[in-house]
Amino acid sequence: MRARQLEVFCAVMRAGTVTGAAQALNISQPALSQVLLHAEDELGFQLFERVKGRLVPTLAAEELYPEAERVFAELDALRRRTEDMRRGRIGLVRLASSPPPSMSLIPAALERFRAERPEVTVRSMIGPVETLVPMVLDGDAELAVAMDDTPRPGLDCETVGHAGIVCIMPAGHALAERERVDLAALAGVPLISYRPNSRPGRELGRMAAAAGLGYRPDIEIDVSLSAMAFVQQGLGVALVDGLLPWKQFNGVEARPFAADFRLPVAILTRAERLLSPATQRLREHLRGVCATLLGPTS
Repeated sequence: MRARQLEVFCAVMRAGTVTGAAQALNISQPALSQVLLHAEDELGFQLFERVKGRLVPTLAAEELYPEAERVFAELDALRRRTEDMRRGRIGLVRLASSPPPSMSLIPAALERFRAERPEVTVRSMIGPVETLVPMVLDGDAELAVAMDDTPRPGLDCETVGHAGIVCIMPAGHALAERERVDLAALAGVPLISYRPNSRPGRELGRMAAAAGLGYRPDIEIDVSLSAMAFVQQGLGVALVDGLLPWKQFNGVEARPFAADFRLPVAILTRAERLLSPATQRLREHLRGVCATLLGPTS
């Protein structure tokens, strides 16, 4: 299947109609249909059945689509890379991060980096670690900053600091009278925190079990920032990372979590792949900021 045929096939599968696919690709419907016919002729089997003027995917198309989508995504990434090179944007750094570092550590690192290299474009992307890992592996990001240092195939993981846990509560909540909040104080209080099978959720679960308590959040989250609106709405209190500038949000208060609990902050890069000089320099600034704000990693 040729690149254009692959693009048309994926567009039709995504849109569900010839009209939608043609609009997405900015081509005419007859031209799109012709590309599909040529693809079917070369493949030797039908991709779609024509039913009352509509294209209905065959079983072969349904089976082929996931792999076709993956290949098309790689081709699209290649197109973007060559376009960057054509435009002379060789000074481009692709940086991904989970929300807490992006709001606390990365701004300071970028300030230092941009002071040195104002001509370099920084493409910033944000997501949970489950999104960051494939971004680095696929080359969509050269490095990522995540609150998870779990070893993963194909990645180099450098722990550059640790962050504690804080308890976020509505302003005026009874727990705000405490200097610190522990697990026992949360008994009977609706809890908002990480899902139990996540890295911080597993750590909190082990800590609770060691104290003879249970860890069962009433509202489970993947990203700590999502807890803010729930707390502001009065749905409970949250155990979340201490990296985010929680005091800047209205209607909430933050208290330290009175446990020896630390979440790792790690820089993820693709194993056995050299970073560009600009990306290497940004990594050095990230290390420096983490050392200043988070202290030693030991």
